[in-house]
Amino acid sequence: MIKKLLALFLFPVMVMAAHPVPESPMWLTYPGGEGPGKGKHIVLVSADQEYRGEHYMPMLAGILSKHHGFDCTVLFGVNGEGLVDPTAPVHPEKGKEAEFKPHHIPGTEHLAKADAVILAIRLLTLPDDQLKYFVDYFDSGKPIIALRTSNHGFIGKLPYEIDGKKIGIGEIVGGSFMNHHGAWQADSTRGDIIPEVKGHPILTGVKDIWGLTDVYRTFPEGGSLPEGCTALVIGQPLIGRVQGGADNPEKEPLPVVWIKDWKTTSGKAARVLHCTMGSGKDFENPGLRRLVVNGAYWGLGMEEKISAESSVGYASEYKPLSSGFHYEKLGVKPRPVSDFR
Repeated sequence: MIKKLLALFLFPVMVMAAHPVPESPMWLTYPGGEGPGKGKHIVLVSADQEYRGEHYMPMLAGILSKHHGFDCTVLFGVNGEGLVDPTAPVHPEKGKEAEFKPHHIPGTEHLAKADAVILAIRLLTLPDDQLKYFVDYFDSGKPIIALRTSNHGFIGKLPYEIDGKKIGIGEIVGGSFMNHHGAWQADSTRGDIIPEVKGHPILTGVKDIWGLTDVYRTFPEGGSLPEGCTALVIGQPLIGRVQGGADNPEKEPLPVVWIKDWKTTSGKAARVLHCTMGSGKDFENPGLRRLVVNGAYWGLGMEEKISAESSVGYASEYKPLSSGFHYEKLGVKPRPVSDFR
């Protein structure tokens, strides 16, 4: 009798604690531990070909789940064999257009179960059914964190209209890649917190931001971020690829982190954080990791739970490969999803 009563008492707790996404060899799930994020679900999408999102998104999911309590799910771009494939082409070869296969991200239906989304995507061509899940999320009013190439995450406009105007991902996040402002794979970037906004919750405990990626230009020379964007961090191009290197005197600093609201068709305001820094090696920097973790709290309206003392330490071993397209030289090849846990 006592065992039956205990079972009845514990069963609802077990149901409530279940991860919202079933386990699968096609994606990774990270059940949340104890922490402020308990009961909230973050979906992280890795589908880029250059900056090793397949390494850093599982790492971020591990931190968010183990140290902060969020349930996390990581979705990946995979090839026809179901392998995570950062080498997938983004454009068809000339004369072979008919052979080009759209990208494929299993589990996009789980975006409907997300309380927040973190994107590491680049120049995707997705089938309509998968694209619809992204559009539905973007129009839900829920928070969006977009990293590095995500500001040109899809080829062309989305099947998404507001007031008769077709929407692209750049309009949602507040700018799209125009060119490399810093020297690609030659400069590095120091992220300086803008003094006027140093009290913003996302910047709590954030310091010494630095990464190997160069500064992106997302607006014309002499211009500025779009109306409604608030820059938090300015990126100073450095000479060379060592933290503490000299400023490049020929390159003005440009915003690398900003926030904005995205107004949906129903008039809801989704909180958006965009960071144009972000590679496997960039996220070895604890300041950048903390900024993204804080961004998840802020996006969900949980600013009061942000702590400068919370952990952004790795939850498991983290050895990301370097950025770039020289896949064989870098050791980048299609691999099973399980290899990235």
